[in-house]
Amino acid sequence: MIDGSRTINSKAVYSRQEAAELLGVSLSTLKKLIDAGYLRISRPAGVRRIFIQGSSILEMLDQTSIERQA
Repeated sequence: MIDGSRTINSKAVYSRQEAAELLGVSLSTLKKLIDAGYLRISRPAGVRRIFIQGSSILEMLDQTSIERQA
């Protein structure tokens, strides 16, 4: 669940824009997360668009922690 209103479905496939909105980040931040290996993507042959599985988003959220300023 993200920000109390949206649920990430582990079996769903999201566009970059949808994934960024779910995570509350910009597309450039999402690209950095992908480039750093935090998110796995799929790109069907012959298609420019990339897709991100909900399970990848959930795994990233489970494996990362937010550092809070005291």
